Amino acid sequence: MPLGAGTRVVAVGEAEAVGAIAAAQLSVLLDREVPVAHDDGRPGAIVLRLLSGGAGASSPGAYRIQVDSVRALVTAVDLDGLRHGAVTLRQLLVPTTDGGRGLRPAFVVDAPRFTWRGLHLDVARSFFPVETVEKVVDVAAALKLNVLHLHLSDDQGWRLELPSRPLLTQISGRTAVDGGQAGFYTAADYARIQVHAGSRGITVIPEIDMPGHVNAAQHAYGELNPGGEPVPAYTGTEVGFSRLHPDLPATLPFIRDVVTEVAAMTRGPFLHIGGDEALAMQRPEYSRMIATIAEQVRVAGKTLVGWQEITQTPLAPSTVVQFWDPRADTSDLVDAAWQGARVVLSPAQHVYLDMKYDADTPIGSDWVGTTELRDAYEWEPMESVLGLLPGSIAGVEAAVWTEYVHDEQELFTLLLPRLAAVAEVAWSVPPRRSWPDFAVRVARYAPTWDAAGLPWYRSPQVAWETGAGR
Repeated sequence: MPLGAGTRVVAVGEAEAVGAIAAAQLSVLLDREVPVAHDDGRPGAIVLRLLSGGAGASSPGAYRIQVDSVRALVTAVDLDGLRHGAVTLRQLLVPTTDGGRGLRPAFVVDAPRFTWRGLHLDVARSFFPVETVEKVVDVAAALKLNVLHLHLSDDQGWRLELPSRPLLTQISGRTAVDGGQAGFYTAADYARIQVHAGSRGITVIPEIDMPGHVNAAQHAYGELNPGGEPVPAYTGTEVGFSRLHPDLPATLPFIRDVVTEVAAMTRGPFLHIGGDEALAMQRPEYSRMIATIAEQVRVAGKTLVGWQEITQTPLAPSTVVQFWDPRADTSDLVDAAWQGARVVLSPAQHVYLDMKYDADTPIGSDWVGTTELRDAYEWEPMESVLGLLPGSIAGVEAAVWTEYVHDEQELFTLLLPRLAAVAEVAWSVPPRRSWPDFAVRVARYAPTWDAAGLPWYRSPQVAWETGAGR
């Protein structure tokens, strides 16, 4: 199907918002305006249609594409499916003999394997402005991810403005890890990120890390410390030394204020409480703190999410637990899953994308080893945790931490192309995944990153056809 002056996107009703974004993206790719219009039967229409009554592909996020010589039709039973279909449609673009662009004939029926396909972005150690976060959202959406997990607080900085606790950003919004950027998001900034993400089918999940990783909070509010005085700012990379104190009068009001305000500002149903690496606390005290925080999340009307350490505490069946550390005992995690908790898989050796590609990579970490592109692709979620019920796995989430990642160039170089590998693990079942096939397809996809001006790493494991790379 040739794409020319008569090309237009047809979308009506609820589908119009998806159609508008699809048309804008096609306009950039084709270097001409692609309008959104009603269907008049002429050739050249790209039709996005919501189905009702379970017709066609019916599972959440599923879609069907039919492309012939005169039109393209994308159908789905929900908006997420239409978005996914529009992404795949762009991947069907091919050059034509007259130097233009067209869509190759195709019939596609597709659906995601997991409902949770995410990316965690640490903005606490090193801050990234709204514009960069929006670029991350656009890359994630183009890979059919649907969760952006923002790590908004840690020992090194606090990144979300809260009216009840203004010193958090007035003081700890000005700090960062050594070499990192400081800053914070206003309520308007946070709303803007959520609107941009939501229009692309991505849910934003805020993380406020407690009861450990709280030096930034204690630097702003001295009453959170036994001595009553603010602790010094921390700009290093060690973990596990800071903690909240349950018996201090200021602790519960702080937790209540923060959880209540962050929940009220958040459009999605989830609130991540961190809960990891509280190494300065004994298990009984830690469990008591997690139970207190969890109750505040419940009262605020959100679903609790936390790192795997929170399974040391009895959890509500609706809780989402994020597995990250392959070195740790996972028996509590498995028990929690058997009791109804859902699990998001983020095994560090495969999906921590701040890990170096190899020993010569100048940026990133290597505490869990190095992670080349094939390492991010060739792993099976169902085999990540022995004894875990398959039905308890909510999905897969990549992560990038920023102790050693301080600017947009470094960020995208570490994300790409590995985020594409993790996205495919989250989307496709093993029979539909193979490394040789992926290596060919990711090479063909790389020019889209060049067109967007994004840096990426030219892995020696792939025969890249084009693209600048790094």
